[in-house]
Amino acid sequence: MTKLNTLLNTINEMAPYLIIGMAVIIILLFVLIIVLMKSINKLETKYRKLMRGTNSKNLEQMLNEKLNNIEEAKNISEKAIEECGKLEIKIKECVQKVAIMRYKAFEDVGSDLSFSIAMLDDNNDGIILTGIYGRQESTTYAKPIDKGISRYDLSEEELYVLSEASNKYNTKKNK
Repeated sequence: MTKLNTLLNTINEMAPYLIIGMAVIIILLFVLIIVLMKSINKLETKYRKLMRGTNSKNLEQMLNEKLNNIEEAKNISEKAIEECGKLEIKIKECVQKVAIMRYKAFEDVGSDLSFSIAMLDDNNDGIILTGIYGRQESTTYAKPIDKGISRYDLSEEELYVLSEASNKYNTKKNK
């Protein structure tokens, strides 16, 4: 029992120091709680501001709206790509290749007033227009071209413009 009494006496003697130490620890913990509460309040304020967003919308509504906008833009771009494909098919049938040559058809005419023009689409279908200028008269001819070939006889100048136009922008070789 003496050991127990000695221990109790020691505790009684140190009681004021223990109480002061515990009070200091309690005050420090209380200060720590106040600091943590202020930090939590600041964080909560920031969180509420973030969730409020703009125009009183919360973050979830804003994200859903943006995702819907992205989906709508994706649909529009898919439609645009589809339209581009249709236009690409139509463009192949438009005049894409043109070649022109001016020349002197007759020796007694002063300048290069005669001409031949080849106008072809992507499949080398189209026409050759030739205008022959003479002192007394001027004549224009149109000759159809099908896949780069004419059913009619072509002059040297017409063959030249057909060759020039056929070889321009040859997309089939590039693909």
